[in-house]
Amino acid sequence: MNGLELCREVRKGSRVPIIVLSVKGEETIKVQALDAGADDYVTKPFSMNELTARIRAALRRAAAPEQPDVSVIEIGDFRIDVPARTVLVKAREVHLTPKEFDLLIYLARHPGKVLTHRALLSSVWGPNSVEQPEYLRVFVGQLRKKLEADDSPKYIVTEPWVGYRFEPGD
Repeated sequence: MNGLELCREVRKGSRVPIIVLSVKGEETIKVQALDAGADDYVTKPFSMNELTARIRAALRRAAAPEQPDVSVIEIGDFRIDVPARTVLVKAREVHLTPKEFDLLIYLARHPGKVLTHRALLSSVWGPNSVEQPEYLRVFVGQLRKKLEADDSPKYIVTEPWVGYRFEPGD
């Protein structure tokens, strides 16, 4: 079993922090490891100070309490009533399909964080969809058209080759 397979297997049943230590520094390999479930990727050579700082950061994130399932999410320009399945952007109601709504909820529960394609696909479409990023591109495009006032992405920011980041506004 290689490191990527190990990450996938560990992620199936655990949220334990995973830091990959490798001599391979190519971007595609780093992205594959992060998509497979790694929390961080450190390229050799590295200093012990850097490694211990990354371990402390991973443990802090892992020890952070789970956010409760909030029925209303009010963040930035958004007011999302989860039980009613309504979305207001700057007090303007936006009508979303069920999948668009699920995608927005997942993004809104992780504001400012880069969410990998794999994590979004797995959380919104299920673990059998992680190899189908075209779903994500289509739905993010539709969601942007409905949420954004103009054509420049402000709320859902693309992180090239990695995923998307939700920026809820002021």
